[in-house]
Amino acid sequence: MKTINSVNEFVIRFANTNGTGSASANNMFAKAIFRMGVPVSPRNVFPSNIQGMPTWYDVRVSEKGYLGRRAGGADIVVAMNAQSMVDDVQSVEAGGYFLYDSTKEIDPQLMRKDITFLGMPISAICLREYNDPRQRQLFKNVIYVGALAALLDMDFDVLKGLIADQFKGKEKLISPNVHALELGYQYAKTNFNCPLSIRVQKSDKVGNRILIDGNTAAGLGAVYGGATVAGWYPITPSTSVVENYEKYCNRLRIDPASGKKNFAVMQAEDELAAIGIAIGGGWNGARSFTATSGPGISLMTEFLGLAYFAEIPVVLIDVQRAGPSTGMPTRTQQSDILACAYASHGDTKQVLIFPSTPTECFHMTADAFDYAERIQTPIMVMTDLDLGMNDHMSDELSWDDSRTYDRGKVLNAQQLEEVEEFGRYLDVDGDGICYRTYPGTHPEKGIYFTRGTSRNEYAAYTERGEDYVRNMERLNKKFRTAAEILPQPEMHSQNKGSKIGVVYFGTTNAAMDETFDLLRAQGQNVDGMRLKAFPFAKAVEDFIEQHDQVFVVEQNRDAQMRTLLMNELDIDPAKLIKVCNYDGLPITADFISTTILDHIAVAPASKVARG
Repeated sequence: MKTINSVNEFVIRFANTNGTGSASANNMFAKAIFRMGVPVSPRNVFPSNIQGMPTWYDVRVSEKGYLGRRAGGADIVVAMNAQSMVDDVQSVEAGGYFLYDSTKEIDPQLMRKDITFLGMPISAICLREYNDPRQRQLFKNVIYVGALAALLDMDFDVLKGLIADQFKGKEKLISPNVHALELGYQYAKTNFNCPLSIRVQKSDKVGNRILIDGNTAAGLGAVYGGATVAGWYPITPSTSVVENYEKYCNRLRIDPASGKKNFAVMQAEDELAAIGIAIGGGWNGARSFTATSGPGISLMTEFLGLAYFAEIPVVLIDVQRAGPSTGMPTRTQQSDILACAYASHGDTKQVLIFPSTPTECFHMTADAFDYAERIQTPIMVMTDLDLGMNDHMSDELSWDDSRTYDRGKVLNAQQLEEVEEFGRYLDVDGDGICYRTYPGTHPEKGIYFTRGTSRNEYAAYTERGEDYVRNMERLNKKFRTAAEILPQPEMHSQNKGSKIGVVYFGTTNAAMDETFDLLRAQGQNVDGMRLKAFPFAKAVEDFIEQHDQVFVVEQNRDAQMRTLLMNELDIDPAKLIKVCNYDGLPITADFISTTILDHIAVAPASKVARG
């Protein structure tokens, strides 16, 4: 039988039961490889119920640095769940390995001749070694990690170091966990041919990068961005954004003299109230935010329209999931693009920014508070479940301590004294962005009503059509100004003479390096552009204009970003080709490249030029 031979390039899948404590052991395995200097990309696929259903944890190991999800099955499957055993056996690539608990005999009908079965009596070992039922359950996971260390030729000391780090301050737990590792390691060494034809070898491809999830990074970004108010209502997969914000505030936002908190986290009765709290904070001069997902966006739209029209700064972090309705709450999608871009009724256009890594979640969330105050509008940070809840290899988080916050056009009392007549909605500078004051700044000047109804330049109520039109046109001008302020798109490559372009954004970026390599292997050199913000910069329009065909890669059914590009830039629909993945799992390079190549194969030669 032919076996897979690979060093530092493979996918391993852990098949477990939700609620059995497997996540921490699987995460320890991924971190061990990362500490050996090999890039990893772990992804947790879990059910929306609390306990008892199948859950999977895939780890892609790639010295080449391919961090997107790989198409197809896994090279190694660790099967610990009888419920999913049939599917788990079928998910192994030919020539791969299937490690399972052989305490109970496996059904002979499941046996495949093209993969290697590695039976290990894990439950029996736990029954022999531990009396406590909970320990028996938890240490099963640690035992199979120890076995993998032997099978894959991993550095055992790295695993021991991770256990020491994990249980720092709880030293009495270190020895039992190390013992469980050793049980698995010694069993594999004694009973299997170690190492396998798939193995891990120390490398130096990680550098100073870290493993962190996007929700943690965004929560910390809100702290460093100066946020002092968070209004929220918990919803998967965004809940841990505010939880992490509060955790870091409890370390960094406590007044050392008085011990008082310099921040407020308020859990509201629903999402509408949550964003109302954040908008109220923004109106009063506090940097405020909320975090939610698609269903929450639906409830927040009325208040988003108010903040847009009244021009109140606020930040909203949208960790997107699969919808509509409840949809698949623990699966990822980029499904809220249009809902957020045009959130609320009437003519509204909201500002969106698209991070693609946890590092960008940190910096873009911090920057979002500057953008919100400078542009005086809601800023939506568009992440997704894959980015928010999974660990990703990212650059170290850094911060310039000399940085000051950009509060935008805010007049203080002295400046108001020098202004002959203050108009809250008066465009003095011609960029569509007006001057504002904080409540109570001056006893006489700078006083105005924040109106959700039509008003003139001095915030006075009016229903005169010409006043309304002037205001709406100014808001459009402000939106165009925002395109110059926001992060500019990033070019992946500039292939001279190429007439094929690819536009992508957010977590799709993880698959793009591999995608470009796959296309080049097929003789197709294409230009790539990663979008970072909406409204679109002039460079986006130029990029599309310079190419005959532009593929728009996104993770939703209806090609929402393509629709936004067509609508905002008046692009011929025939020029923008959809590449849409919406199965709830992260998009793969194989899917993107195959879709592009299939289209090129049937397109007229005059329309698509080969690279």
